[in-house]
Amino acid sequence: MSAALSFDLGGTNFRAALVEAGREGEAETLGRWPAPRDLISFQRAVAALIHEHGASRIGLAIPGLASGAACSWVPNLPYLNGEDMSRLFPGVAVALGNDAQLALLAEAALGGAQGVADAILVAIGTGVGSAVLADGRIVRGAGGAAASLGWACADPRDPGDDSHGWLERHAAGPVFDALARRAGLADGRALIACARAGDRAASEALEPPCAALGAALAGPVAMLGSRAAIVSGGLAESVDALAPLILKTLRRHLPPHLRAVSLAAARFGPRASLVGAALAAIGHPLWTEAA
Repeated sequence: MSAALSFDLGGTNFRAALVEAGREGEAETLGRWPAPRDLISFQRAVAALIHEHGASRIGLAIPGLASGAACSWVPNLPYLNGEDMSRLFPGVAVALGNDAQLALLAEAALGGAQGVADAILVAIGTGVGSAVLADGRIVRGAGGAAASLGWACADPRDPGDDSHGWLERHAAGPVFDALARRAGLADGRALIACARAGDRAASEALEPPCAALGAALAGPVAMLGSRAAIVSGGLAESVDALAPLILKTLRRHLPPHLRAVSLAAARFGPRASLVGAALAAIGHPLWTEAA
């Protein structure tokens, strides 16, 4: 197989990796940069790497909806809306997908969900994404819109928003950053580090977003009967500190036979979407069969 590249385009960061057949889980990271702010910058960045490495295949994870090779709706990067990746990058085979669904592909094929028939993945970064493995298949839904947990709502009084769901507004990365700034800290990671070190005030500050995550997760866990939930994205490395706070609410809203549900970090952590895009680029059957 000629060279393949994988890309993980988030609302904040942009990552790329070089893919070697049979070693997708060890995809060589080429770099991490701020997310391009316009279509031309995005096209130039990807095209330059394709040219540099002579790639004939690319896998691209986006924080939104994809239909075939076209971006349907990407609220944090609206310049991608309606753009066909095969038109932007002619002569290259394109595998395009939602970043959470591709992260789940990585975990189901090579990671924490390997050998598991039913699992839920929550990707927490600039937004909140999710994906579902049901009976051993990744559920993508019409237009890739399945399992949009960021839009789950646990407050019927909330007025709603056209671009960001209730859970995203209450538990995405920027929420943790805002709480940290109120406490005089640099960002959410610093706040979580304080909580991990036993700071009671930091733990109390984290309770509202973690309770929101727990309440929102209870519905899909109960619906699927899943006993495993996996966290990927920017907060994957903080699951040890956040899990007790999330599980306290999650288990309270579940029937007794599901309260043993586990919450763990994705094996590939923040790289899960990048690894999943690599698998999609080379045509892994879990991805092609779900199309």
